[in-house]
Amino acid sequence: MLTAKQHELIRFIQQRLEETGISPSFEEMKEALDLKSKSGVHRLISALEERGFIRRLPNRARALEVVKLPENAVMGAAQPAPANDSVVSAITPKPVAPAPANDIIDVPLHGRIAAGAPIEAIEGQSSMPVPAALLGPGEHYALEVSGDSMIEAGIFDGDFALVKRTDSARDGEIVVALVDNEEATLKYLRKDAGRVILDPANGSYEPQVYDSHRVQVQGKLAGLLRRYH
Repeated sequence: MLTAKQHELIRFIQQRLEETGISPSFEEMKEALDLKSKSGVHRLISALEERGFIRRLPNRARALEVVKLPENAVMGAAQPAPANDSVVSAITPKPVAPAPANDIIDVPLHGRIAAGAPIEAIEGQSSMPVPAALLGPGEHYALEVSGDSMIEAGIFDGDFALVKRTDSARDGEIVVALVDNEEATLKYLRKDAGRVILDPANGSYEPQVYDSHRVQVQGKLAGLLRRYH
């Protein structure tokens, strides 16, 4: 059973998804339904979610998915909302709208990583919001860069490296390399005759050479975030 406002809200959300691929903001929903506060929108969203009509996509801002529509919710033409006590049956859901292009994803932030001599990689419980457009498929995490050994690759002290989690990489890729299971560094990867060479991008630093069993690839660079103060 849906109330008139619940019915009106799900039609509004679906219409926005079909038109723009982006679910409306709470402010837009408040204005569209002529509600006095956003708390009313929150209650309607929660009620629709409990009844299985919509769901919120995890780790994303402004991302709602319409799972099923009321039977008489026809898009493209204005339809009268049912009375408050109307019983509304569900129909097969329409195709899922494309994911909003401005999604924000929370990725784990795992301390600092050296772009110089290796330092300990600190595992942390914090996270940071990252635009989804900067990330491709797969699992990602972020590390704060410490040092200047990668400045010729455009990676500076204080940058946040966005890393795709993987245990393999090709020569020439920038990777997070764990050395002796205790120190991590961000470098170009190169392999040669049973050795792993971690090349800096700064002429002031020498390559780091290790036996291959001492180095584990923990990810490869997918993007960078930089703060300007």
